[in-house]
Amino acid sequence: MSALDGLEVRRTTTAQQLADGLAERIMAGAFGPGDRLRESAIAAELGVARNTIREAVRILELTGLVRYEVNRGAVVIAPTPENVEALYTARERLETAAVARTPRPEQLDAITAAFEELRAAAEAGDLRAIVDRDLAFHQAIVALLDSSRLDEFFAALTKELRFYLTVLTRSETPDEVVAEHQVILDAIRLGDRDRAVAEIRAHVDASVQRLKAMLA
Repeated sequence: MSALDGLEVRRTTTAQQLADGLAERIMAGAFGPGDRLRESAIAAELGVARNTIREAVRILELTGLVRYEVNRGAVVIAPTPENVEALYTARERLETAAVARTPRPEQLDAITAAFEELRAAAEAGDLRAIVDRDLAFHQAIVALLDSSRLDEFFAALTKELRFYLTVLTRSETPDEVVAEHQVILDAIRLGDRDRAVAEIRAHVDASVQRLKAMLA
């Protein structure tokens, strides 16, 4: 890796950290729906290069918290309880339908492998990796539906889910994250479809209630 590659990695890491910080401020209500994220003002406030702020805002755009408008630039789409409910309802419908099916051996292997990667990330205490592996675990569950269109739809949902999951993961210990997913995996492995559906519903409902409490 060249020296320039190293600079790019550091700049990207800084942009991600800034994106996380801005996302927390949005969740806390510092920016309201429709508010502009003035890159120059934020850069001056934080003492950071404007290009880095721009990268951070682009990251937020991928999470669904920000959109770009003509003549206005980056505009906040602040999360609301209604948005959280709608997003997680879509997720629950997909995942409960998926675990109601009997997985083929290779599908069960994929879910198990995703869980083991989540466990490894938790043991390392790497927040970003935990979020990535968490989403990958649930993506492997949705794959039980055997539909590339539904796989793509869930992948699109994860852009917004990533933000909420990052917020939730910060409020839990890595062991708690692993335990929540262990019970889901155990039910799938045992072929107990009713239990698997119940565990998914409980997992999603707990996430929704915690997020609503934060928004309140």
